[in-house]
Amino acid sequence: MAGNFSLKKFSDIDLNDPFFDSLKEDYPVGGTVKPFEVWFPEKAQEGRTALVFDDENGLGAFVCIKDETENIVLTDRTLPKKTRCKITTIKIAERFRGQRLGEGAIGLVLWKWKDLGWEDIYVTVFDKHDLLITQLTKFGFIKVGYNPNGEGVYLRSRSNVDYSDPYKSLPFINPDFENAGYLCVNDFYHDTLFPYSELKNTLQTSVALNVRNGLSKIYVGAQYTVPPYKIGEPIFIYRIHTGSGTKRYKSCLTSFCIVTNVIAVKRSGSHLMTFDELLAKIGNKSVYDESELQTKYNNDKNMFVVEMLYYGYFGEGHNINMDTLETKGYWSSSHGGIYPALIRLTPDEFKEILREGNVDVDNVIID
Repeated sequence: MAGNFSLKKFSDIDLNDPFFDSLKEDYPVGGTVKPFEVWFPEKAQEGRTALVFDDENGLGAFVCIKDETENIVLTDRTLPKKTRCKITTIKIAERFRGQRLGEGAIGLVLWKWKDLGWEDIYVTVFDKHDLLITQLTKFGFIKVGYNPNGEGVYLRSRSNVDYSDPYKSLPFINPDFENAGYLCVNDFYHDTLFPYSELKNTLQTSVALNVRNGLSKIYVGAQYTVPPYKIGEPIFIYRIHTGSGTKRYKSCLTSFCIVTNVIAVKRSGSHLMTFDELLAKIGNKSVYDESELQTKYNNDKNMFVVEMLYYGYFGEGHNINMDTLETKGYWSSSHGGIYPALIRLTPDEFKEILREGNVDVDNVIID
């Protein structure tokens, strides 16, 4: 799937694009709320921007957020005013149904909410938009009622994070994890699986992050030992530099994820599942196409799959190279010389490494 997310001014977007037809139907002229065809030009005049996905077929996603300090009026009660992050508009093109573009868009918004530091984030959606509602509930939004316009109101709060499921708690890490680890990935696979950006403090600045292939990631490995990760544990993504130059200074940590599953596919030449079962597990989340997977399945002596959820990144200028990890005591020489993927980091070590990457730990790991 070609295309990327970018930040665009409303004034640079064609309101007559068929992409917006459903929004015009949901908020029509003569309805109980301001028509979309009136609201959009007003926001264009104000200089409003939106996170937009474009590809060769046109608009694929449109997401707009704002801060809001007012009551949320429901049909049965009113939620008191406070400063909240409101998703004023979120739409994913129907042609992306079943793909993971919506997952990436929601992830970007949740990262932004985390950075803003506000307690709540919410969005209003009509019941007929079943795919969007499925995605929102998957990522922890809870339906708190209906507004007078007949839209469901879906809300998430920092004060009530559901840590039973890494999707529902994203972007906040469960403070009760026991260990963390490293996942080591060659650069040419890393840059497809774990792209990262210099996402600034607001969505009113440049957005370069490419999450068009979603936040759910699959890593297929061939080392002799299945990694010791447990479901729900955080892991750092270590980008192995395979080009020229000293690996010690060019290989580095770039991102961090939460493990959602570890699957042994093949051990010592023996298959532990059929190829069809492997494909069913991986879906469209792997960097390998089916023929490449078939070759690995047939030829690799050992094969395992790590499923994970992309939780955050350090960003350019903050990645942590191997030399720093070694010097600070976080690498193999300080852990008995074992292979990095087998290192078990303590919670304190994990937090110290996050700080080394300029991450606000107290805004990522919250009680």
